[in-house]
Amino acid sequence: MPDKALYGVVGDPISHSLSPLIHNGWLRAEGIPAEYRAFQIPAGDFEAGMKTLEAQDIHGLNVTLPHKEAALAYCSDLGMSAAQIGAVNTMVYEFNGTWRGENTDLSGFIRGAKLGGLGNLEGLNALILGAGGAARAVVAALKDSGANIRIANRTLERAQSLAKRFGLAEENCLTLNDGLSLAYSADIVVNTTSLGYSGDLEFRWPDGTGRFLYDISYGKAAQRILRPAADEGWQTLDGLGMLVGQAAAAFELWFDISPDEDEAYARCRHALEAAGA
Repeated sequence: MPDKALYGVVGDPISHSLSPLIHNGWLRAEGIPAEYRAFQIPAGDFEAGMKTLEAQDIHGLNVTLPHKEAALAYCSDLGMSAAQIGAVNTMVYEFNGTWRGENTDLSGFIRGAKLGGLGNLEGLNALILGAGGAARAVVAALKDSGANIRIANRTLERAQSLAKRFGLAEENCLTLNDGLSLAYSADIVVNTTSLGYSGDLEFRWPDGTGRFLYDISYGKAAQRILRPAADEGWQTLDGLGMLVGQAAAAFELWFDISPDEDEAYARCRHALEAAGA
């Protein structure tokens, strides 16, 4: 039996993950005899990878792409947020030898917004760019917060499917280009797409005075979207706060302790800047 309890994050790829930096800092600060590691599990091999980790007496896991839906199927019990979103990003080991699946991305989005100075989302006109898996948690968070939601996606049918999942009207769904053309009317625009990675966005942001642009990615990819918007007066925030927020929610599930999010955020921001990201 290892001296320290084992926790970690699984994904493919996973070497870039800041989760070990976040969680190991909290474990040291709280004096918890545990360690947190990143584990590479190739796409399609989630179940086999889990059996290997269980043999190592793993106690809890975060789950990132591409395994969030595989984790949903693997868990014997689901928390409300995981069932609502249809994906698991946090796994809690139960005493009966099974796993409970949770999704802390929803609360992470809200916590990230607060870290960025956007505390109250109720009544805001929100435009979500993208309709993939990442957008589900954003839609759930905004709906629970009382925002008015529009979804813009390259494929209109996928936006409509996402809207239907959360009981939103299809007339609130737009193509990506049509949605961007209405950015001027949104109080908050949330980018869940990979546009910052692909560099495909050829768009001039309208005047953003009094408006927020929230990109759920972080580092250079987010800045390709955020910098041009900031030049037009948008208040911008990247996804680092969301990352720390969802990690804090997972830490609370595992240890019943609320960790220092501000310190972890500053530590991660420093690491990104040191790496030139």
